[in-house]
Amino acid sequence: MTSYLSFKELRDHEVEGQDYRVRMESKDPQVLIMAIHGGRIELTTEIIAEAIAGTDYSYYSFEGLKTDSRRLHIESHLFDEPRALKALEKAEIVISVHGQIDQEDGFVMVGGLSVLLGLEIGKELERAGFPIRPPEEGLMGTDPKNICNRGKSGQGVQLEISRKVRDLLRADKEQLQTFADAVRKATGRLIN
Repeated sequence: MTSYLSFKELRDHEVEGQDYRVRMESKDPQVLIMAIHGGRIELTTEIIAEAIAGTDYSYYSFEGLKTDSRRLHIESHLFDEPRALKALEKAEIVISVHGQIDQEDGFVMVGGLSVLLGLEIGKELERAGFPIRPPEEGLMGTDPKNICNRGKSGQGVQLEISRKVRDLLRADKEQLQTFADAVRKATGRLIN
């Protein structure tokens, strides 16, 4: 798979509304939940991000609409879609939701530069029955240019969710809500 190195490069070859779309909801600008590889790029990530955002956190998703959407993948440290960058300017806390490719095991890897929030989210997800693993090399979310670390604090959280867990959350709305509530509970403790 060859992916794009910037949004400008992607925009020069793809058509918004036909090949991809951007969805946003501005609520509490302090907390931004993102799925930059939504739709057919990393399945179900936009659904999970939207559930975490709920009715009060801001939400952003970049979604692949075409069959071969994997090529719309822009790496997290290169993602520069202008509407996303504008939303990041206002956000203290940024949580980005990603799809890890493992299809056999069910787990979540919690990374990013916000160690405290990451630990809290990991604890809450484990309490809710979702196994946590340390992030693998390349999925740690510790690059300062990673989308999760580009909010005002310079520290965010990256959730890498295995395919098995994403499939479960897509099929079971109750489990999706349990997952979202766990992330929200941990986040709420840090902003209140």
